[in-house]
Amino acid sequence: MEYTNLGRTGLRVSRLCLGTMNFGPKTTEPDSFQIMDKALELGFNFYDTANVYGWKTGEGITEKIIGNWFAQGDGRRDKVVLATKVYGKMGDGPNDQGLSARHIIQACEASLRRLQTDRIDLYQMHHISRTTPWEEIWQAMETLVAQGKVVYVGSSNFAGWHLVQAQEAAARRNFLGLVSEQPIFNLLTRHVELEVLPAAERYGIGVIPWSPLHGGLLGGALRKIAEGKAGRSAEGRSNDALAQHRPAIEAYEKLCADLGHDPADVALAWVLSRPAVTAPIVGPRTIEQVEASLRAFDVTLDQETLTKLDELFPPIGKGGPGPEAWAW
Repeated sequence: MEYTNLGRTGLRVSRLCLGTMNFGPKTTEPDSFQIMDKALELGFNFYDTANVYGWKTGEGITEKIIGNWFAQGDGRRDKVVLATKVYGKMGDGPNDQGLSARHIIQACEASLRRLQTDRIDLYQMHHISRTTPWEEIWQAMETLVAQGKVVYVGSSNFAGWHLVQAQEAAARRNFLGLVSEQPIFNLLTRHVELEVLPAAERYGIGVIPWSPLHGGLLGGALRKIAEGKAGRSAEGRSNDALAQHRPAIEAYEKLCADLGHDPADVALAWVLSRPAVTAPIVGPRTIEQVEASLRAFDVTLDQETLTKLDELFPPIGKGGPGPEAWAW
């Protein structure tokens, strides 16, 4: 495993982040325990979750699984940089979601109980709130940091200008502000290259991409369908995207075969090679998938291969950051 600093902080995290969204809905608690133990053994020290994972309103099923894993002891909690999120609906009341100071503090307390820990290392806003002023958000986060319940604050699914708003508001309060942003980013979904990645680089915000394989679509989807092992690549968003991008996916899988690498390894290596990226999130359902993710570090993408990937999956506009991507 390789390690790097999380954004501009001194915190060292593994260059792959263990995503836990499958824990509960698709992976049993005993299997989830085995995956987390194997991840630790392989050098993962960065685990990401959210209070809404488990997808039963207010129950925090995935956080509870992680908390029960921590409760086994053997230093598990101290070995992990723990990230969770706030924003989503956790009850039927009008204040049971969003980023009001009240909800941030209540949601943090509830997450701490479920996770059976005294602190959250990285507390991430799961989405932007357009109705809550930054002064209120930062006051709540500062309170949690001062109490030792939160160490760092991050964001997820923010636009570039949201990152700027957040950081400038934090700077006025002499507060560290955001240290990470978690966007969707992969060969098929490259919008963040326009403004999110440049803003993150400018402000020292580490980028933690989710869905680096686009829900399995970039992980050898056509081959798996032919073998009857389609899994996530035949579901929902991935299936719709496969119908839209089938020729490119066919060419991509052929290119990976010519390179002698599995498509999943190439897709993950590409995200790892992007500027500002700290650690892509991998969401394994099995121990084998955890182990396989490390193969991405063995993939070297030369300029010729990068150019071919851009041809198959073109960046937005002319490529690169805005405004050059769409202007002269």
